[in-house]
Amino acid sequence: MKLSTKGRYGLRAMLDIALFSRSEPVSISSIASRENISEPYLEQLVARLKKAGMIKSRRGAQGGYMLAKEPEDISVGDILRALEGNLDAVSCPGLKDDGDCAGAQFCVTKYVWQRINESITTAVDEMHLSDLIRESQKLRDADNSEAEQDKICLC
Repeated sequence: MKLSTKGRYGLRAMLDIALFSRSEPVSISSIASRENISEPYLEQLVARLKKAGMIKSRRGAQGGYMLAKEPEDISVGDILRALEGNLDAVSCPGLKDDGDCAGAQFCVTKYVWQRINESITTAVDEMHLSDLIRESQKLRDADNSEAEQDKICLC
């Protein structure tokens, strides 16, 4: 499974919002600057995350974005599905109930695809934004360089 930039950048944006909107909303321009993501692309991602109910916005001079839920209530899977859609690595018609696969009854490989898909779902649904916040804090505590305190990740 390979995630597109929507998933990768959107996850970074959500972490940025979680880290920097604790006292006041964060602007698109500040997220874009810290994360090195173009503002127009970030606006598209934020619109999807807002529609999914994970972030909310405030208008005005002190406006911007903040989490709509607690970080422990937002899984990495929630974020990725809002941005990428279905996360299945393999789309096998034999795994569907609609009977589109003539050989599903005798197909053994469908169980391989099912296990892979289930493993991905479990992995991303067990990780939460709160876990990423804790990991980020550990990295910040280990790096005493003030110049890098606002950086999250450029991958």
